Amino acid sequence: MNPLDRRTWLKTAAAVTAAGVTSSSALADNDRKARWNDAVEKGLNWLGRTQSSRGHWNTQVYPTAMAALAGTALISSGSTTTQGPYAKALARASDYLISKSRDNGLIGDPQTDSRYTYGHGFSMLFLSQILGEEGLLDRREELVDVLTKAVQFSGNAQTAAGGWGYVSAKEGNDFDEGSTTITQVQGLRGCRNAGIPVSGKVIDSAKEYIYGCKNPDGGISYSSRQKGSSRPAITAAALAALYNAGDYDSEHVPEMLTYTKDALHDISDGTRAFGHWHYTYLYYSQVVYRQGDELWKPFRDRIYDRIVSEQRPDGLWEGQIHPVYVTACNLIMLQMDRGYLPIYQR
Repeated sequence: MNPLDRRTWLKTAAAVTAAGVTSSSALADNDRKARWNDAVEKGLNWLGRTQSSRGHWNTQVYPTAMAALAGTALISSGSTTTQGPYAKALARASDYLISKSRDNGLIGDPQTDSRYTYGHGFSMLFLSQILGEEGLLDRREELVDVLTKAVQFSGNAQTAAGGWGYVSAKEGNDFDEGSTTITQVQGLRGCRNAGIPVSGKVIDSAKEYIYGCKNPDGGISYSSRQKGSSRPAITAAALAALYNAGDYDSEHVPEMLTYTKDALHDISDGTRAFGHWHYTYLYYSQVVYRQGDELWKPFRDRIYDRIVSEQRPDGLWEGQIHPVYVTACNLIMLQMDRGYLPIYQR
């Protein structure tokens, strides 16, 4: 073989090998994504099957919050209350939460839910995402009315420090803590994006509350009243809420991001020791997604593979609080890439 032929042969062989590797890699990637999509479909179908005719899920604990989270998982698929395979389920969930709106604006029932601000915040988030695609005029008008009153309730329920507790400031002796504060901020931001008036003062006070709870290591502590060790879950949730509030450039954000990456990014078994794994990664996934594909895609591959590996054959996931909660959190994460919900978009 002369040198020219040899060089030609080597180039051809290299090209064929590269094409084979690329083809093999593409096939593996397609297979992986097919498994993710199959898990999503099974999970969504399970939520649809287990919803009651009245629009809620028979969870006993946190019924309002569970309905809102399950609804958020369903709408993440691209369905609306009038179109798509989960349209009827979404319409029922929307009507159920509308029916839970009280005269003072609270979405929920303080008689049966001792931590009603969770349900209120998650409901504002879900219903605000529903509003943008609602095709029925009467339901749209109801949604605007419910969300307008809900925003007013949140403003009135805010503590002097700028946060929220498990109940309103008045009922809870002005106590606040991080996780409930985050649900209010995201819910309020969803409402604002949907055209519902939200006081800038309320949002600014909430941001100052988060900054006031920050420790020197960049993490966020449990409460303005009970400052202590940093909480990875609350820090991730706080970052997601700050991004929703349009705060990307604060001096605090880089330190918070470094803290959460150090604590959570490797998705090791040790992260379960922090408690509420699904809550933690529901928010940390939002944080990483906002950073762009270079950071997001490798993280996405690892966390999606892990989530899918833990799904039961009938489509649900089990864990803390209730299967509806865990399944909804996992489905929201698994569908974040689809970009249907404005609140999670980059």
